[in-house]
Order: sequence, then C-alpha cells, then structure tokens
Amino acid sequence: MGIFKIEGGISLKGEITPQGAKNEALQILCAVLLTPEKVIINNIPDIIDINKLITLLGNLGVKIQKTGPGSYTFQADEVDIQYLETEAFKKEGGSLRGSIMIVGPLLARFGKGYIPKPGGDKIGRRRLDTHFEGFINLGAKFRYNREDHFYGVEAPKGLKGADMLLDEASVTGTANIVMAAVLAKGKTTVYNAACEPYLQQLCKMLNSMGAKITGVGSNLLTIEGVESLGGCEHRILPDMIEIGSWIGLAAMTKSEITIKDVSWDNLGVIPNTFRKLGITLERRGDDIYIPAHVDGYEVKTDIDGSILTIADAPWPGFTPDLLSIVLVVATQAKGDVLIHQKMFESRLFFVDKLIDMGAKIMLCDPHRAVVMGHDFKSQLKATTMSSPDIRAGISLLIAALSAKGTSTIQNIEQIDRGYERIDERLRAIGANIVRA
Repeated sequence: MGIFKIEGGISLKGEITPQGAKNEALQILCAVLLTPEKVIINNIPDIIDINKLITLLGNLGVKIQKTGPGSYTFQADEVDIQYLETEAFKKEGGSLRGSIMIVGPLLARFGKGYIPKPGGDKIGRRRLDTHFEGFINLGAKFRYNREDHFYGVEAPKGLKGADMLLDEASVTGTANIVMAAVLAKGKTTVYNAACEPYLQQLCKMLNSMGAKITGVGSNLLTIEGVESLGGCEHRILPDMIEIGSWIGLAAMTKSEITIKDVSWDNLGVIPNTFRKLGITLERRGDDIYIPAHVDGYEVKTDIDGSILTIADAPWPGFTPDLLSIVLVVATQAKGDVLIHQKMFESRLFFVDKLIDMGAKIMLCDPHRAVVMGHDFKSQLKATTMSSPDIRAGISLLIAALSAKGTSTIQNIEQIDRGYERIDERLRAIGANIVRA
C-alpha cells in the first residue's frame, strides 16, 4: 500500500486542468459494446477504476488501441460472450462497481448479461434493484446465484420496449436501462430517469451512433428502438467532482488558483454552493478563477438567519460526491454549517480523522454533521490517517495540505481510483507532497 507524505500550510498558485469525468467515462466505455463498429473516445482519465474497466473490455474481446493521452479506439466486433461465465470474470467484474453497466449493452446486443456483485466504495448500501427491474420490464428473465453472488439476465428472443417508472433516479441504473432499450423492439419510456450531465452525454453519444432518444436532460426519456448502432467519436466532459475538489483546495490553503476549461454550463449548482460558504470564484471564459482567501471566508446563513444546510440530491441538486469536500472546507469557514448526506449512510464516518486534526465537528447521526468553523484562528494539526474511499480520501488530502506540519495518508490507492496523477499535478502548483 502506498502513502502520501504532505507538508501542510503552504500557499499554492497556478493553473490546473481537470481530468476527464470518471463517472461519465464508466458509462461511455460500456456503450462501446453496443456496436461492432469503431468508437473513438477522447479525454479518458488515466485512473485505476477506468483502467480496470478498459482491461475488462479487452478480456471480453474488444479490440482496444490507445492513440494518444486519454484517447482510445474501441471495436467490439468479436466479443467473447462466454468470458462472462469464467472464474476470471467473476473476480475481475467484482472488483469494480462500474462493471454493472456492461450488462445492459450485452443484454441488448447478445441476449444475455452477467455480473458478479460489484465492488467499489464502502459508503453504505448501494442497491442494484433499479437496474434489474428495468431489464425485467424490457422482457428479460432474471436469475441470481446466492452462493456466488452472481447476477444474470437473459432475453434470447430480444427485448421489447416498455413504459417504466423508476423507483429511484439512479444514474447508473438509468444508463444501463437506456443502453438496453436502444436496441429493443418498439418504444420505451423511462420516467424518474436520472438527468445528470454525464447521463446526457451518454444519450448524445448513443444518438450520434443512430439511437433515437428524446427528452435528454429531463427526467422523462423516450427511446425508440433501432435495429443496430454504428460507430462515433465522443469527448468526455471535465470531471465536476475534481473541479469542486480544486475549489475547496484553493479556499482551504488560501491559494490563488485558476481551474481551466471547466465546462461551466455543466456545473449546475456547484459554484453557488461554494459561494454559500463564502468562497469567491469568478468565471473567466470557461475557466474558474479563485483568488487567495487571505482574510478567510464567511458562511452565508439562510434568509431567516438559520444555520446554512448543504444537502445532496439527484441532479440538478448538489452531487453527493462533493459533500465530503464541502465538509472539510467548512472546518475553516467563519460560521457553522449543517451537512446532510441523504443518499449514503456511511460517507460521513471519516470525520473522526478531521476531529483528530482539531476540527470542530459534531456527528449527529450517520447522515448529518454540524461543522463549527475555525475561521483560520486555529490551524488543523498534521496527523497520520488512512483513506477509506475516494471522496473522503481527497478531503483528507485537502485537510493535510492546509494543516500545520507533515501528515501521512495511507491506502492512497483509494484516491488513485478517482484522481489522475494527483501528486504530480499538486506539485506543479507548489504543493509539497511525496508518494512513497
């Protein structure tokens, strides 16, 4: 297991460019299975979870060629569907949660799709019901091997369009259902569909391949099934979670940072949520400029003067992946903030590490924490800690970069799962961080 050693309390300065969006890439890569023709994808992040999925696609028989940094061509014209029933696949597919999204494309094109119980962050219960209920609505038969935790859906005679109301606006569930429905016979309507920018990107890519999807950007999608899909070229958006991480880093370390090419129009409420914490950020073209907050930042209360509450919600609400960042940034704000993590019940359990560093946080229950900001009157203290998941890991890294002294972060593979060459990129703007 690798570690980061971080000397904190250093002000940073410079420009940083966000990587391609991890959560979009997981969907887009699975979509290459829908066509035997070549698909070109650009701006793919070089991170552990994405590289695992690319390896899995290669083992399934997809022809893969890297054409440049972040650019690949994929051709799924000789898919080995039997690989799904091997022990190697059970082990490989079980190590990555994003592997669940190969099921929809494989079911649509080959009439069957299998997946072991997928892994990923241990941030609470992450149900798969939405995925499989959607496939069953399209006419697939479901089976589950309880001993092996192995899921399967089969539709040897093909899928048929259906009307469905999802029980939750699951992003990966919506993506999986859409990828299955594009090759189904007839019309499918999906109500309470997720409408995140990354899901919109998937729909736009599928339409460029010949799919007929309308309602993109809304929570009601209509899909007219087609006989087949062709190739295309697609560019992945910048990662909004990484953009939010850099905003938080700049504020906590009192650094002047410009985040380049952020695709402002796809950031939703993210900029204004950070502004509620008192953080100044300016739009300069398609960049975000954050000045050095030498006098700190003051939390804005609600209109009636009550404590500011920041909660996650399905898009266009605030993404749950950034609540950990908001929480750590609030530790040095002037004022108090209630963080309400509605969607996952274990994501706030890293706050004990921040409390060890001197943060004033009251964990109310698994979903809520009150943060009482120091207003930089008391600096966090360096410590040794371990990264429990991707988003908690980057939050602890931000805390360490702002702390007094040298911190050690263990289990950094969790951070590497979601952030590309983060130590190199931080050193480029002046951070003192070493990988060991």
